[in-house]
Amino acid sequence: MKRDGILIIVFIVLSLTGFTACNENKTGTVLPEQKNLSHEQLMDKIKGGWAGQTIGVVYGAPVEFKYQGSLIPDYQLIPWNEHYVKYWWDKKPGLFDDVYTDLNFVSIFERNGLDVSIDTIAHYWAETSYHLAHANQASRYNILNGILPPASGYWKNNPHADDIDFQIESDFIGLMAPGMVNQATEIADRVGHIMNSGDGWYGGVYVSAIYSLAFVCSDVNNLVNEAVKTIPEGTQFRECMNDVISWHRQYPDDWRKTWFEVEKKWNRDVGCPKGVYLSFNIDAKINSAYVTLALLYGKGDFTRSVEIATRCGQDADCNPATAGGVLGVMNGYSGIPQNWLKPLQEIEALYFEGTTMSLAKAYDLSFKHAKKMIIKAGGEVDSNQVIIPVSEPVAVKFEQNFENCHPIYRDRFDKSFTDELSYDFTGNGFIFYGNLVNCAKVDKSYIDRVAKKYGSESFALAEPEDPYVAILKMYIDGSLDETIKLPMKNTSRRLEPAWKYQMEEGKHNVKLVWLNPDPAYEIRINDIMIYSEKEPEYSLPK
Repeated sequence: MKRDGILIIVFIVLSLTGFTACNENKTGTVLPEQKNLSHEQLMDKIKGGWAGQTIGVVYGAPVEFKYQGSLIPDYQLIPWNEHYVKYWWDKKPGLFDDVYTDLNFVSIFERNGLDVSIDTIAHYWAETSYHLAHANQASRYNILNGILPPASGYWKNNPHADDIDFQIESDFIGLMAPGMVNQATEIADRVGHIMNSGDGWYGGVYVSAIYSLAFVCSDVNNLVNEAVKTIPEGTQFRECMNDVISWHRQYPDDWRKTWFEVEKKWNRDVGCPKGVYLSFNIDAKINSAYVTLALLYGKGDFTRSVEIATRCGQDADCNPATAGGVLGVMNGYSGIPQNWLKPLQEIEALYFEGTTMSLAKAYDLSFKHAKKMIIKAGGEVDSNQVIIPVSEPVAVKFEQNFENCHPIYRDRFDKSFTDELSYDFTGNGFIFYGNLVNCAKVDKSYIDRVAKKYGSESFALAEPEDPYVAILKMYIDGSLDETIKLPMKNTSRRLEPAWKYQMEEGKHNVKLVWLNPDPAYEIRINDIMIYSEKEPEYSLPK
């Protein structure tokens, strides 16, 4: 009887404080109908999201894509010290692309309001001046050439559509839609189809949902299970996340066993030409799987979650950034251990390169946008607290890229041309992996300057301000298919010279004719990927 009395008192106290434990209630859901937070609590969680993301980026910096298809072993020291964030801030400003691309979208929502159109966001995105890669740069090229969203992110126009790009820049969405997961996925629809589609889009939808739900859910198992409901059944992305959840139940105490299961089933990239048949894998599914794995096995602990996400390898700065951001929301800025937080605080007031945005400014703007979203969704904001109308996750629309389009061969072509190129193949699609190159020699000081500003490989891809644009005509089986522009300027460049998918299965010829060749330039084709509607059957040689 005495014990029952204590339980009643505890229940009354929790009810009065607005506590929600994210445990299953009488309606069968684990989510509360509403969440009451003080202004201080809301800001603490928003700050935690931005801070956790930035910490994760820096922690994973020295091992980013250094381990491809392999675990980072325990004996591999990953450093962290008192001034470590500032060290990377000065050494490689481009490392923080996870954060400043997020902030680009925060800026456009601040400038144009919560209902800003997808076209307005797209044009603002295309006019940014910082270095982009993969699906991001492919979409910028498309937009600059009149291919607007959602076509700019559609896989037939953007071979990187399944890449991780939107996944790593969607954190801001959950922070501006706390607990309102369907409002978050609506924003994800507007933003994510600028640069991705299919699984690449789902990566951002999923991350938006996890961040949003982390405001109202304090159990990582329930958090993951609720967030995955935003992804349609029958998609590869949903199947991959379900697999991780299932393997976690099967191996609850050994995250490495689940990692190996993920590798066996999901470590294959079919879209990004840098990864097809190679160990490099920037596909959204497998990197989201690492985030999910880290959250489940991290059990809500910030340090353990960031560590696991990093040691899964591949995009080993972006994945701990996501895990750290989610745990930063769940536990709050005040809940991030001081050994992580103190180095971050050195740069909170500083502007990210090429922007007028800082973490301190991000904290304030996301707090402002979150309050507006709460009111827009029917919640309440008064001088003391916010009342968040928590929504049940609803699956977004079905999309699946590269259907009936299976890679069957990677030709290590490794040739350049200065006039025209003809290539024969058998299948239903192809992509030429290569780029326009300025043949003029550059000295080491130039390389160092460009590498510091744009990344170590940028000088080989395109020169930042070179105005030359190569014009090509692509003929398929003798018929003109497309006129192609290849700008040298870094922010305008086209990532791959040519591709075509879902053609009629059979023998084909592709011919590229350079209309305005210049002896200072050449077009290098490193590799050619061939696709077929038939999935290849692999067997050992007899």
